[in-house]
Amino acid sequence: MRVLYAKRGDIILKPSANQGRPGILVIARDEGPGIPDIQRATGGCSTSGSLGLGLRGVKRLMDEFEIVSVAGIGTTVCVKKFSGPV
Repeated sequence: MRVLYAKRGDIILKPSANQGRPGILVIARDEGPGIPDIQRATGGCSTSGSLGLGLRGVKRLMDEFEIVSVAGIGTTVCVKKFSGPV
């Protein structure tokens, strides 16, 4: 794995549930430069020359997706995935 922007961060995994369906909560936090345009970043735009599928792919695959980013402070992405039918 190649780290381009944030050199420090955490990934936290916790159990979660929604209407009786078990799931997982993933919180990824970094102390990077922040994401200036979250709409572009989650829509498939890349500033690194890649295909831009990272955040977009995560958003598409997960049941819940939230991202908060502050310039010069870092970014936090919280996602949840539940098992079974909705």
